[in-house]
Amino acid sequence: MKKLTIIGASGHGKVVADIASLNGYEEIEFLDDDRSISLCGLYPVVGTCMKASEIENDIFIAIGNANHRKKLFRMNRDKYLPILVHPDAVVAKDAKIGAGTVIMAGAVLNPGIKTGEGCIINTCASVDHDSSIGNYVHVAVGAHLCGTVTVGDETWIGAGSIVSNNVSICGGCTIGAGAVVIKDIKEKGTHIGVPARMMNELQKLRGGVSCWIALYTRSSLYTDNSIQRHRRTA
Repeated sequence: MKKLTIIGASGHGKVVADIASLNGYEEIEFLDDDRSISLCGLYPVVGTCMKASEIENDIFIAIGNANHRKKLFRMNRDKYLPILVHPDAVVAKDAKIGAGTVIMAGAVLNPGIKTGEGCIINTCASVDHDSSIGNYVHVAVGAHLCGTVTVGDETWIGAGSIVSNNVSICGGCTIGAGAVVIKDIKEKGTHIGVPARMMNELQKLRGGVSCWIALYTRSSLYTDNSIQRHRRTA
C-alpha cells in the first residue's frame, strides 16, 4: 500500500492530497504545527512537522511560503519526496521535474522545460518550451511563461500573469497578479503592472500613491497610460 505524509494542513494541502490519491496513494495523512487541526479535507492530522523524522512513508511538503518550504526540504532530504502530477495536466516526455514538485489540473509543461525541487505549477498554469524554473518557485493559477523563460529560486509568479519569451527573472521576486513581464528582471522585489515594474518605481511615478492593492486586484489598473493620466491630474 502506497502511503504519503503531507506536511502542511491547508487549502493547498487539500489539493495536494487529492492529486496524491489520483497518483495511487491509498493512505494519506497530514502533519501540521497547529495542534487545533485534526482533519484536513478527508484526511487526519496525526502530529506536528517534527514528527516527519519518525515516519517511513513518502513525504510531500505542501507549504506555500517558499522559504519555509525550503527549510522543510532540507530537514527531510533523507525521505522520498515524490513528484505529483494531476492526470489532467500535460507534461512533455522530455520535461525534467524536480523532486517534491506538484503539477495541478490543467497545467501544461511543454518540451525542453526543467524545474527545480519543491515547485508548484498551479491550476491551468503553463510553462512553454525550453524554460527553466529554479527551486521552490510557484507558478500561480492561470499564469503563463512563454518560451525560453528563466525563473530564479523562490520566485512567485502571480495568478494570471504573463512572462514574455526569452525573459529572465531573478530569484526572490514576487510578480503581481495580472502583471505582464516583457523584459529581464534583475532586482529582487515585488513587480506589478502592465508592463511589470518594481513596486517602488510605480509609487514614485504615481506621486507617492500606494500601489499595494495592485497585488490583489487586476494589475491593468497600473498601465503606463493610467500612470501618465494620474500625473497630469495630480
